[in-house]
Amino acid sequence: MPSTPPADAVLPERSALSPAPGESIPSHYRWCFGCGTDHPTGLHMVITAGEGLTVSGVFTVSEHHQGAPGLAHGGVLSSALDEILGSLNWLLAGPAVTGRLECDFRRPVPVGTDLVVHAEVVGVKGRRVYTRATGRLGSEQGPVAVTAAAIFVQVPLQHFVDHGNAEHIEQAVRDRASGGPSWRPEGEQHAFELNP
Repeated sequence: MPSTPPADAVLPERSALSPAPGESIPSHYRWCFGCGTDHPTGLHMVITAGEGLTVSGVFTVSEHHQGAPGLAHGGVLSSALDEILGSLNWLLAGPAVTGRLECDFRRPVPVGTDLVVHAEVVGVKGRRVYTRATGRLGSEQGPVAVTAAAIFVQVPLQHFVDHGNAEHIEQAVRDRASGGPSWRPEGEQHAFELNP
């Protein structure tokens, strides 16, 4: 599998700046489709730091996440896995972007089901962070529904300035510094809540 770390990859120490085991991984941006609280049809992932270089998370599949009637869309499940795998970078205390994501779908995930995901860093070489995850139906002991492996590439913050929306980035930085919300258009409201 191309997302397998090379033999000379290492497992770094967990950053002293990372959330402690049992603490929530904060949303990096309230409009993020994966973890953002203000994205109207987003995944609203709830992710918790684990021991070492691990995290766990829950994604509740709603009617807004369907592909086939009553079943989660495979692309949405891929997004959920990408989000939780990406949250591992909080433990390394550095920004990173997805370089490669591979998913294997083992069984359908019905609407109304919790997908419980465990993820871990399995190696780092240079700027590449190698990760893997397993998603189970309903609980940590439930049947395996999807597995994934990914490579994240560590980038400087300037990457987001160069490629993102400057207004949104500036507001997110101000909000993060003040402990407040990330960017949201003035007065915008949502008609429904998902995965509160």
